[in-house]
Amino acid sequence: MDSTRYAVRKLVVGIVTVAVVTCASLSSQAARNPADPGVRSGDAAAGGPLSGLTADETAFFEDGLSRFVAIESVSGGPNSGLGPRFNSISCVSCHVQPGVGGTSPGSNPLIAIATFKGARNSVPWFITPNGPIREVRLQRNPDGTSDGLVHDLFVITGRSDAGACNISQPSFLPAGNAATGQGANPNIAFRIPTPMFGGGLIESIPDAAILANMAADAQRKKPLGISGHPNAHRGGAVNRSANDGTITRFGWKAQDKSLLLFVAEAYNVELGVTNQLFPQERDETDGCVLNATPEDSSSFTAAGNQAQPLAVLSDIESFANFVRMLAPPAPAPDTPSTQRGRDAFIKVGCAFCHTPSFATGKAIATGSAKSPSAALSNQPVNLWSDLLVHHMGRDLADGITQGSAGPDEFRTAPLWGVGQRIFFLHDGRTTDLLQAIQAHRSRDSEASGVVDQFNRLRNEQKQDVINFLRAL
Repeated sequence: MDSTRYAVRKLVVGIVTVAVVTCASLSSQAARNPADPGVRSGDAAAGGPLSGLTADETAFFEDGLSRFVAIESVSGGPNSGLGPRFNSISCVSCHVQPGVGGTSPGSNPLIAIATFKGARNSVPWFITPNGPIREVRLQRNPDGTSDGLVHDLFVITGRSDAGACNISQPSFLPAGNAATGQGANPNIAFRIPTPMFGGGLIESIPDAAILANMAADAQRKKPLGISGHPNAHRGGAVNRSANDGTITRFGWKAQDKSLLLFVAEAYNVELGVTNQLFPQERDETDGCVLNATPEDSSSFTAAGNQAQPLAVLSDIESFANFVRMLAPPAPAPDTPSTQRGRDAFIKVGCAFCHTPSFATGKAIATGSAKSPSAALSNQPVNLWSDLLVHHMGRDLADGITQGSAGPDEFRTAPLWGVGQRIFFLHDGRTTDLLQAIQAHRSRDSEASGVVDQFNRLRNEQKQDVINFLRAL
């Protein structure tokens, strides 16, 4: 009896000991190793229209959406204008994660686009089946002068709708690490698609609010080395629109002024479609200009047709309407961890650049200046960005100057929706938020002091910060 009782007691003690050791080991492991849990599960928390749109606004949003997902042809089709050089064949192919209007998806569509309709393109080394969509800019021309322009990946040569056009696909060799895009031709700089969610809200933030936020907390920012400016790198000079003096705010370097300019540039540069803001082909090789230019324009033939007013709009106007009325991403419900993480994110100084919120102007028009849009006027903009450009240091520098934003300067990336993004940083070099945070720390980066403070957090606090970001 005693021996049986002893054996049972020994077994129970052993089980308890194993459980305690296992729990302690797991707890210790969690404390040692905060980890990015990855893309937040569940339905896409973005891609729909702003709440409060009128029936007319909704109609224009839906028209823009239908054009945004359309596939372009080179010639002879309803959406003619692709090429001669291009990166993709539809806006939605690059802006689809986690919903239409987002960023690079997990399954790369460029693999199939390279040979679509008989095209004879090879897939560049930095485009992989599960990697990000990457755009190429070159730092310098062969003669050593500054370049900085987009150099498209593909050409229309060989396509069934490209006629006799015969131009060569560019080479981006030597190759580097295909996953990160690092270690390759040093003249190449990569960009991944920026999410377009909440674009109309961002466009509607007054300049005065951006400048007031820039000036706020100056005494607390200075010791950390934070000194961002609106698209600026020379003595704090503001890079304003050359025509009207207002602040630019769209793109990786806040180089574009408005949504209309942003989408028109992309239509021309990424798809090769000429339009009324960018009316010339980027490659005018004989035999490769197959349509009247600009290929996208307002439709005079529909102007008198009151039954179809949407048909009057050009594609770029329709795209801009879609993005202008595209809702921001919805965050996940708070948990104790995400609440602690938000507090820690603010406390260590991340929010000095990733400003939690702005408000739009009091009276923002869409279709009628006399009747401001309730969906865009006096609305909160919880974007987690100051819309300023900051020096990000040697390790993130891309060597490209745009406007007055220099080789290592980038706009503070809005963090709304980051919980459902796959690829991070301007070149998509990582899928891990912890790695993305650490990449902010390098020589001459304004974020180095903040990253140092993040690194001094306890590991469970770091995990809370990551959980907070994945909840956005």
